[in-house]
Parts: sequence; C-alpha cells; structure tokens
Amino acid sequence: MRVLVLHGPNLNMLGTRETGIYGTGTLDEIDAELEKLATELGVEVECFQSNSEAALVDRLQGSRGRVHAIVFNPAAFTHYSIVLRDAVAGLGLPVVEVHLTNVHAREDFRRQSVVAPVAAGQISGFGSDSYLLGLRAAVALASREAAAGV
Repeated sequence: MRVLVLHGPNLNMLGTRETGIYGTGTLDEIDAELEKLATELGVEVECFQSNSEAALVDRLQGSRGRVHAIVFNPAAFTHYSIVLRDAVAGLGLPVVEVHLTNVHAREDFRRQSVVAPVAAGQISGFGSDSYLLGLRAAVALASREAAAGV
C-alpha cells in the first residue's frame, strides 16, 4: 500500500516560521516521522511539498492508480482553493485533511475549510502528530476499501 502525503504552501518554512504557533520542528523531521511510522505499518509513503496550487493539483490528479490514500495539509489553500477541493472530490480515494494547529481555535477565516466536505475526515491541533494520526487513518480507510473490493 502507498500513501501520498501532500504539504501545502509555507510548510517548507517550518522550524523558522512563527515558531510560537507552529513550533520548531521542520518539515524534514515530519517526513522522517512519517517514513518511520509507514515502515511500522508496512506501507510506503511519498511526501511532496509545494507552494504552488497547480503543482498540488497535478500531484492529486497524478495519484490515481498509484496510491491508495492521501494525507493532505492544504495549509492556507484550505480556506479558499476551490480547485484543490474539486481535485480532491474527483479522486475517488480516501483523503485525510490534516493541520498542525487547531484551526477551529484560531482566526475566524481559518475555521472554514473548503476541502473538509470532500475529505474522509480532518485531524487538527496535534502538531506533527496530526500527520501521524492522519497516516494511520488513511491506511485504515484504504484497508477497509480494499477489503470491501472498492
């Protein structure tokens, strides 16, 4: 089983960007934690970060037939990117939306996700553990679909 992990804009700046909000951990550290958990779960992960909406759409569209599930942190695109929402909706794959911070406890504009209604679920507020929980959820969802012959 293969899971695609997508990181949206500005996540490449983790560790130096607004450390009071996002902490001092880096994206490379998150990816390493994901690789370790994937090994424990017996799955493969493919991690990709982009600040470009188009590059994220291309990865989503290119995932069909290659991966079984997706863990996706759309970052700021969460709140307004209809093109990412539509790309997720058209996949036919389980997508778990993740966020490092509790977006529902932050500014009003961060409480709205246009992606969440077409995702299998959303995990937020657990720092880097949000990604690990998201990977576990994605693997569970993909396993259930495989067992059901979906």
